Amino acid sequence: MAENFTKAGAKYGFYFNQTRCNGCKACQIACIDKHDLPLGVHWRKVAEYSGGTWKVQGNTFQPKVFAYYVSISCNHCEYPVCMEVCPTTAMSRREDGTVYVDESKCVGCRYCQWACPYGAPQLNPETGHMSKCDLCYDYRSEGKDPACVAACPSRALEWGPIDELRKKHGNLNGIAPLPDPSLTEPHLVIEAHRDAEPWDQATGEITNPKEI
Repeated sequence: MAENFTKAGAKYGFYFNQTRCNGCKACQIACIDKHDLPLGVHWRKVAEYSGGTWKVQGNTFQPKVFAYYVSISCNHCEYPVCMEVCPTTAMSRREDGTVYVDESKCVGCRYCQWACPYGAPQLNPETGHMSKCDLCYDYRSEGKDPACVAACPSRALEWGPIDELRKKHGNLNGIAPLPDPSLTEPHLVIEAHRDAEPWDQATGEITNPKEI
């Protein structure tokens, strides 16, 4: 997958196979380790989402419950609202479509974090600047996969030109608990879990809010 970085004019994104994810959080840990992130700063998060109810069957009640995981980072959106609201133009975009923080311009106002429906930008308390996933630009420049992709033991994550990922895996990107994808048109493709709920028909809840 790493060779995709050399394709001129391509815009990059992530593919997440929800059917393979077991919630181990290796992707999240690898990101923290690679970027030496301070406590509480997560560029990739793994949400545990569950719900369900009881179904009446004859004279008995049968449980009808579900649970699945969502691994999410910055989606390097087609229309990144973080760039729109940034008062200093610190939120910038490379030619490959990936969004990054120009720390020489950032004042740490957090407007980007509040505006992003995915909460991707994070304030680094050690620098006073915003920080976020840039799809491991340095690794990709060296022909390597992003840290999260390389670390996943079940190969639930891929990266590459978003057009190619959509052609290969489809266009689904609005799975609960994620927001309405039309807000930013994320460069994200999801292979949905069998019990996955659409973003606008969500009945479950995130069960690990303190972790994310």
